[in-house]
Amino acid sequence: MPSAGTKVRTFLFADDGIIPNNPTLPLVLYPNVFDLTDTRDPASVIEMTFAKNGWGDGWRNGIYPYVHYHSRIHEALAVARGKATVRFGGNHGEEIDIAAGDAVVLPAGTGHHGLTTSSDFVLIGAYPPAGTYDLCLASATERAKALQAIPTVPLPDKDPIFGRDGPLLHAWR
Repeated sequence: MPSAGTKVRTFLFADDGIIPNNPTLPLVLYPNVFDLTDTRDPASVIEMTFAKNGWGDGWRNGIYPYVHYHSRIHEALAVARGKATVRFGGNHGEEIDIAAGDAVVLPAGTGHHGLTTSSDFVLIGAYPPAGTYDLCLASATERAKALQAIPTVPLPDKDPIFGRDGPLLHAWR
């Protein structure tokens, strides 16, 4: 179950000339938002929470070890097991340690890649109902297209963890 007392942190990353990031919407980090201590299948707890709030097309996996971003959709990530150090914002962004129970919502355009992961690391990802999945790499050509697409990505109606009154909606409005 998500913890209603979670205090989020926000990060706004500048365009670095290759990775556009998002000029207006911050990345939202929810530290230790999921209490996964008494569950046999923590991934299912996260998946059910995302689904309840309309975030779907989910997956279970790790995180790519190269810089990438999505220019036409936002993305929610939550750690079900283990820990990782992820650089958000592209090669000039910020290294953030995430662990089981943490979640992150990336606005369209935000570069990210895994630097290190524990052997038991399991990451859950999901997307809001509006937007189209794409995978963009660090290139000038993709950046030019992304700069046109990012401003057109609709804002989600619900926070992937807390629904209609969640902190994401306040941070992004």
